[in-house]
Amino acid sequence: MTPPKTPKGRKAKASLTLGFSKARLDELVAEATVDAHDEGEQATGFYTMMENDLKLPFETEVLGVPVTVEAIDFVGDNRLCAVCRRGTKRQRISLKDLPLPSPLPQGAEWIAAYRHWLVWED
Repeated sequence: MTPPKTPKGRKAKASLTLGFSKARLDELVAEATVDAHDEGEQATGFYTMMENDLKLPFETEVLGVPVTVEAIDFVGDNRLCAVCRRGTKRQRISLKDLPLPSPLPQGAEWIAAYRHWLVWED
C-alpha cells in the first residue's frame, strides 16, 4: 500500500506545475514540441516559446536573495536555464530549480510546461 502524499510532496509538485492543470501542460508541451524529432529540437521549441511569450526581465528570489532574471539560455545538455543577475554578478540556474515570484510573470506557463516535459524526459 502506498503511503498518502505529504503536504511537502504536494507543495513540491505544485511549485513545478505553477498551478496549471496536467491537461493544459500537455497542450503546451504538444505546441512547443510539434515537428521536433529529438530532445534537442524539443528543448529548442520551449526556448522559442519562452523567447516569444515570457516577459523578461522579472524579479525573483534565489536562496533569499533578490535577483533579476534577464534571459533564458541553453546549457550543454539541451537543458534550459535562467540567467540571473544581482548587481554585476550573473549566475545560471536551471529552470527546473528556479523559484518564481508571485504573481507569476507573463508567459510563465511555458516554464511550467517545460518542467512538465522534463518529467517525461527523465
